[in-house]
Amino acid sequence: MSMYLLGYDVGSSSVKASLVDAESGRVAASAFYPKHENAIISIKAGWAEQDPESWWENLQLATADVLSQVKPGEVEVAAIGISYQMHGLVCVDKDGKVLRHSIIWCDSRAVPYGDAAFKALGPGKCLGHLLNSPGNFTASKLAWVKENEPDIFDRIFKIMLPGDYIAFRMTGEARTTVSGLSEGMFWDFKENRPASFLMDWFGFDGDILPRIVPTFSEQGRLSASAASELGLKPGIPISYRAGDQPNNALSLNVFQPGDIAATAGTSGVVYGVSGKVAYDPQSRVNTFAHVNHTSADPRLGILLCVNGAGIANAWIRRNVVPRGMMYDEMNAAAAEVPVGCEGLGVLPFGNGAERMLGNKETCCGIYGLNFNTHDWRHLVRAAQEGIVFSFKYGIDIMEEMGMRIRVIHAGLANMFLSPVFRKTLADVTGAVIELMNTDGAAGAARGAGIGSGIYKDNDEAFACLERLAVIEPGADRVPCLEAYENWRNHLNMNK
Repeated sequence: MSMYLLGYDVGSSSVKASLVDAESGRVAASAFYPKHENAIISIKAGWAEQDPESWWENLQLATADVLSQVKPGEVEVAAIGISYQMHGLVCVDKDGKVLRHSIIWCDSRAVPYGDAAFKALGPGKCLGHLLNSPGNFTASKLAWVKENEPDIFDRIFKIMLPGDYIAFRMTGEARTTVSGLSEGMFWDFKENRPASFLMDWFGFDGDILPRIVPTFSEQGRLSASAASELGLKPGIPISYRAGDQPNNALSLNVFQPGDIAATAGTSGVVYGVSGKVAYDPQSRVNTFAHVNHTSADPRLGILLCVNGAGIANAWIRRNVVPRGMMYDEMNAAAAEVPVGCEGLGVLPFGNGAERMLGNKETCCGIYGLNFNTHDWRHLVRAAQEGIVFSFKYGIDIMEEMGMRIRVIHAGLANMFLSPVFRKTLADVTGAVIELMNTDGAAGAARGAGIGSGIYKDNDEAFACLERLAVIEPGADRVPCLEAYENWRNHLNMNK
């Protein structure tokens, strides 16, 4: 019987599951559900919610799929790891029932609550202790619920991040991590404990937080009822959990200061690890505890998030390109257009408030469109270049903080499947792009191997990580930088 590690990546678009052979480190099976993008409920402009039950239903389907890909009776799952969409808010009552839909990461309604806390408590207090403004993070979302849905707030027993909730469904035990609390603005880095000063200001009782467990540890065991729903044996330990961006960095073996990871799914992220306390005074990029952070040996993730990334590319595919065209065909057509798109440009925003733009809801914009020169191919390339340029804009902020971005590690997935996207990123940043054979679910599985003691450290867990391609800056760098300057000028005019 083979021993496997089971990893889940609970995203806003889908839930992915991967079975990793613990001995070889190779992915034996993977699946994702739903096959279309999971619905985001948006009752009002700037709102974004999901039903946590949909995550669990899709997780069940993905689990059944991966188990069907290996021989029945020859599967022993030794440990489970969970990656999840960051900054979401799940509220449960004393019976463990969800009280309302989860307010997810790209929901903008809480911005005024975070801004009010930042102003009242002061930049020195917030940045010195939280390393961020409370902004639009989980604590501010809870403040919105407290003011606007007091009947629900009064019934809350525990609040959870999406991954905490999935682990709760598996084990019946409410747990969280320091990394998770830091992403929700519930962690005080200076005092090395939950941020009571912010919770007191908002009027939250400290008991509302789950118990803290280490990121790599036994965090509970699969209950008999959950095992029955998932088709697994009861008693399997959940031994790792992390937000999707720290986990994506882990998936690429990004653990030490100077290491850089990038993803470009629904949103786009550049994530760098720092060994010292660093923050952006304007909170345009954010600092969280990385998966291997301790107070004695700090490992902090500096995170640039661009909401309008893959979602902008998907909008172009649905609404601009010829009907039925697949992404690979669309990417090939974009490559026929010269760098800079002959003056056409896209500001790819329009998926909620953008942190790097001061939490403003800057809508998508198109400039330089010439009806006699441009066709749909130009618009596809302009959108992909615009997404890259938004990365570059944020990377400039990260470099102001002292980070030096010379090599970017990424999985060969989502926007990185586009040759235009990855080559433009290399040219405009001057960084080498290394594309690796991994994803978030496989990374979570290997994280579970570390947390359960099957692997002694990250180097052993990721010994089989395969480099698929290397993209270096090339001859197009000068026109690419010129196109970026034009793009940045238009952004500054529209901010």
